[in-house]
Amino acid sequence: MYRFLLTRQWVILTLIGLLLMPVMVRLGFWQLHRHEHRVANNKIIAAGLKATPVPVESVTSPGYAVPHKDLYRMVTATGHYDTAHEVVARHRTAGNSGSDDSSGGGEEVGYHVITPLVLDDGRAVLINRGWISPGDDPTRFPKINPPQSGEVTVVGRLRPDETTSSTGIRDRKGLPPRQIMLINGSEVKSAGGLPEQTVGGYLELVSPKPAHGGPAVVPEPDHSSIGPHMAYAIQWWLFTAMVPVGWVVLLRRERAEIVAARRKQSETPLEPDTPQEPEGSDPVAV
Repeated sequence: MYRFLLTRQWVILTLIGLLLMPVMVRLGFWQLHRHEHRVANNKIIAAGLKATPVPVESVTSPGYAVPHKDLYRMVTATGHYDTAHEVVARHRTAGNSGSDDSSGGGEEVGYHVITPLVLDDGRAVLINRGWISPGDDPTRFPKINPPQSGEVTVVGRLRPDETTSSTGIRDRKGLPPRQIMLINGSEVKSAGGLPEQTVGGYLELVSPKPAHGGPAVVPEPDHSSIGPHMAYAIQWWLFTAMVPVGWVVLLRRERAEIVAARRKQSETPLEPDTPQEPEGSDPVAV
């Protein structure tokens, strides 16, 4: 009854199903892990934003790689701005924090203003003062309203140094003077000639906000959305369950068609043989 399962068509169909199921299960777990990572990342961001600001010297130093657990940690820094070595980071949007989705959302693409803040001990902290429009000529350094002069205490969100691996940005050559693609101490030193030793990471300025006409501060990151990853995981697992269900449905349909064909064949009456008259015989006259 089920010998049709050995046909080429059914063997191929079964093998495809057996191959698809583990692949879709794995894709479901991949989306689940992305969901868990998103939730954990949101918790880290929320904790950092709610934390009491601490001096920047207590969480980073020159050559220090800011760990993920300190992402968006609120810190303070006291010193004076060094506008002579100010640079701008290209391809940033007004609603963009750092380099994430730096050209998305349909917003105008401009610059982030990166100004070193020289601490009392001579070290420098890179401050992302906010977003500005690129102006009419993107090959020239834009006109930027200066920050507060003299000693100032700023509050900001700690961010790790941007790298090619973390942003995907590879083309960093041939830039106009004092323009960079990645926000990190090495890039700022190369572009702006910063003499001071910079601490690891940089700060997104929170306060004091720039005066009217100055850069627009980078908005606080959205840590409320968990994304569609859990829904995608469930979707992949439902697809996995549909494979054997669909296979059984096709099996039953094929079997029903075979049974119906055999029943029809058995119920068809055989036509009786018509007797043939001998050749050359004349009909009997009545």
